[in-house]
Amino acid sequence: MGISGFEPTFLVGLQAIRDEHGQGLAALGGRRLTGFALVRFIENGDWYADCPVVLDFDGVQVEISHWKFDELSISWNTIDTAAAITGWEEDDDPTPVWSGTDERLEPFVGQELREVALLVWHPSSRDDMAGGTVAVEFVFDRGRFCIANGLDENSIEVGEALPEWVRHPLGGGIQPD
Repeated sequence: MGISGFEPTFLVGLQAIRDEHGQGLAALGGRRLTGFALVRFIENGDWYADCPVVLDFDGVQVEISHWKFDELSISWNTIDTAAAITGWEEDDDPTPVWSGTDERLEPFVGQELREVALLVWHPSSRDDMAGGTVAVEFVFDRGRFCIANGLDENSIEVGEALPEWVRHPLGGGIQPD
């Protein structure tokens, strides 16, 4: 993708993700979301959801990327969002750049993170290909969002989680006043 520092390690399933990243995610509790970065195209402003979602919590950067139907990569402090994205040299290709604008995430900037949870999709239909996928949920005093699998790309969901999501809190969060 031409993203400086991005070397994803994709994991599958709740246990593998919790074992590898549960403590690090839980330790974010109590930190403020100080910024975020998404890749957008200069030409039309569209979000390129195949690229990682980068969240900054008081200097600790977590980088989340979904791939295929069930793979999730979480990395820490590796992506340089100030560096140009390279490798898109075709004349008709759009121009990707890091952006700190998104109406879904902007309301959370400056808020203190209360809890992080992993969510597992348990659909009512056995035919749902997304069954078993894992999302990362961030809970604040004034709302929540999660970075989920949008079928081979990232999606951002804001507001109450759908009932098909089963929450697995990671602990380490702080209690609201």
